[in-house]
Parts: sequence; structure tokens; C-alpha cells
Amino acid sequence: MNTVVAGITYRALLGRRRIFLLALLPVALIGLALLLRLVGSDDQRSTMLLMEKFAIGTMLPLLGLIAGTGVIAPEIDDGTIIHLMSKPISRPVIARTKFVVAASLLALFAAIPTFVSAWLLVGNEDGIALGFAVGALVAGIAYAAIFLLLGVVTRHAVTIGIIYALVWESLIGGFVQGARKFSVQQWAESIADQISTSPFLTADVTLGFAVPALIVVTVVGVFWTGRRLRVFSLTGDE
Repeated sequence: MNTVVAGITYRALLGRRRIFLLALLPVALIGLALLLRLVGSDDQRSTMLLMEKFAIGTMLPLLGLIAGTGVIAPEIDDGTIIHLMSKPISRPVIARTKFVVAASLLALFAAIPTFVSAWLLVGNEDGIALGFAVGALVAGIAYAAIFLLLGVVTRHAVTIGIIYALVWESLIGGFVQGARKFSVQQWAESIADQISTSPFLTADVTLGFAVPALIVVTVVGVFWTGRRLRVFSLTGDE
């Protein structure tokens, strides 16, 4: 990891309008949790629906898209990546640094708000808050690698990422039985289910598949990003 590259990336991402996009969804999640608590729906069933449908099913992949593509895609679009890669910094190091930045932002804007919103509803009950927070953290790391790679592979990363997040993850991965095994969201729920003892949470994917899948996706995504940057032309062509 290169601290200079990390600092530049943090300032560029958090200084743009993406900071508002990153904050909007977590604020909405906590707001919904407070609303449910006020109307007396602070039970485990309601908490599970909020966590599965909004926190993991909607917020997490969208934040992954914003953070993962945001750490590198804008630099490719405006050409500033050329200046960075002209420096004596290893391309894989650049890739790993960008990944760490994206993953840390997801920990801040996804995992922590997920824990807070669940805790507001059910406290420490049956490990629900901790389970979903850890699931969001691990899945967020995988999303960071996926969308980082997408930002390097194509200039249409945001469009393709939205299709992936909303169509594959939320629609196909959520309702088609066979596709659930290859959904990051389902892997996150498998982690949550392992930690939580709530009877309202039952994962469709075994932990024995989810954990290796998360590791493989993350490692391959970061490695392939570094390989892709190695052959990235200093003329700006991909």
C-alpha cells in the first residue's frame, strides 16, 4: 500500500459529490430503523426485513459501486491516472492501495451503519446486529474488489455496475434459487447467519462455500486490477 496514493484517493473521493452519495444511503437506513422503532415495529422479523432488503440487498451493493469505481474510474476518465502511473510506483501497489481505500470506506459507510440500525431495533438480541455488520463488512470488501476491477476494465463501469447490483444481485440472486450461490449478498447473509442465532434468519448458501467464494472474488479482483494496470497505456488507451 502506498500512503501518498491513498491520501490522494481519499481526498479526491471524499471531496467530490460522491461523499453525499456515500452518506445518503446509511442515513436513510438509520432513519428507517428509527422510524420502525417509533411505530413499535422493533422486533426481529422487521429487523431482518430491513437488513436483508435494504442494508444488504440495496445499500451495500450501491455503496460498493460508488466506492469501488470511485477510487479509480474518474481518474481514468479525466486522464489523471496517466500522471499517477508515470511515477515509480508499482501498478499492483496502486491497485492494492485503491482497494484498501474503497474497502475502508465501505467499512465506515456500510458495516457500521448496519450495526447501528440493527442495534437500534433489537439491541444485542441473538447477535443480529453483529452478524449483519460482519456480513456487510466482508461482503463490502468483496464488492470493493469487484467494482474496482470493473472501473479499470470498462469506461461504462457505473452503468454495468448498476445493472449487476440491481439485476443480478437484487433480482436474480434474490429470487432464482440456483443463482443465489453466486450472489455476494447471499454470502453476506451466510456470514450473518453463522454469527446470529435468530430463528428468522436462514442462509441459502453454506458457510463452506460463502467464505472461499468471498476470498477468491476479492483476491482475483485485486490481482486482475493490478494486471490490467500493468498493460494500461500511458497514452490513455485501455
